[in-house]
Amino acid sequence: MQRVESTADDNAVRALIASLGSAMVGTGQPVHEIEQELGEVARRWGYPDLQVGAAPTSLTFSLSRGGPSTFQRVEGGLSLEKAVDVRRIRHQVAFGVLDIHQALEELESLRVRQARYPGWLTQPAYVVVAVGIGLILQPGWANLAAVGGCAVVVAFLLAASRRFRTLGTLLPTVAAFVVTVIVFALADAGLVEGPLRTVLPPLAALLPGALIVTGMSELAAGHMQAGASRLVYGIVELALFALGLLAATTVLRVPDEQLVNVRVDALGWVAAPVGLLLITVGISLMEHVPAPTAPWVLVVLVLAFAAQSAGHLLGSAALGGFFGAVAASLGATAVELFRPRLARLVLFLPAFWLLVPGSLGLLGVTQLVAERPDVLAAGVDVVGVVVAIALGLLVGSAIGAALRRRVRPADVA
Repeated sequence: MQRVESTADDNAVRALIASLGSAMVGTGQPVHEIEQELGEVARRWGYPDLQVGAAPTSLTFSLSRGGPSTFQRVEGGLSLEKAVDVRRIRHQVAFGVLDIHQALEELESLRVRQARYPGWLTQPAYVVVAVGIGLILQPGWANLAAVGGCAVVVAFLLAASRRFRTLGTLLPTVAAFVVTVIVFALADAGLVEGPLRTVLPPLAALLPGALIVTGMSELAAGHMQAGASRLVYGIVELALFALGLLAATTVLRVPDEQLVNVRVDALGWVAAPVGLLLITVGISLMEHVPAPTAPWVLVVLVLAFAAQSAGHLLGSAALGGFFGAVAASLGATAVELFRPRLARLVLFLPAFWLLVPGSLGLLGVTQLVAERPDVLAAGVDVVGVVVAIALGLLVGSAIGAALRRRVRPADVA
């Protein structure tokens, strides 16, 4: 595509930064990356002194030091499919492939564009993801059947929460309570072994794992307001999940011997690769990821899982989380360098469904219930794993930035 060369006035550039920046916030991208990339766009159009402050739900910026500022509120997030297009538009604007008016038209059409996959295909995807995580966490036939049934219930609650605001607020607690009651009732009837790990997969996709880790990375990058707000919100969500688990085990009067971290391994080595494949398919459908991008999502998932497993064998859950985060971040960067049109954010975010405190890391949350006499120690373990993943993300991002400086991606649309 031929590059465009055009001049721009303040109003046009202000509209571009507001629209593009709010879309980037909607993708869940860390605020320090948003501010850096918007600065590159502004410099391309002759505004090197852009002052921008991104937040998890808003964007404030000025085109010059001491100039008038613009506030843009961000409502709702964007799917990974649209995150791919946001990254492409930013890249094309920064390199002059799109002019401002073309970029604004594409960003406007992005929010109203119909989903790539129909509802009858995306709605069962939640169950597919849950079963995939179940194959990794608790690969037993009866356990997988229970996971699939509970995932259907959670998917129904998730759909209902979009219509009823009160249920949406209480969804983590309600979902955790219902799933725990079902699974432990099955265990009490002798139908399921290892109920504690069976509770996790139907809930894993709802957990704020990526949210908390992103918040930690923003804190480490010096963005205290954005990082602290994400972190506090994520911790509250985890507390609501733990509340549902605790309420269910209290109501059922579950004995301590059932609150044991027991893994049922009925399928052997084949469970993990099949599970990773199902997770990739499910996430791709839920987030409307383009089919050509899905194999690259699987590559990053495999790298993160292998590194996390190695860390568990060598040391602890924290070391596994650190290795997994480094692998996910570096793997996504390497793929982006090899395929510049793919968005790094889209590639590595799904990996956090396998990292703490999502899915595998929820074991730490369940320990808060299972190890009632030593709740403080269990809580410290959870915090330690979250910090380890955040550090891994920072290390991987730093190495990835060095790679990008040495290997410049092709300047193409």
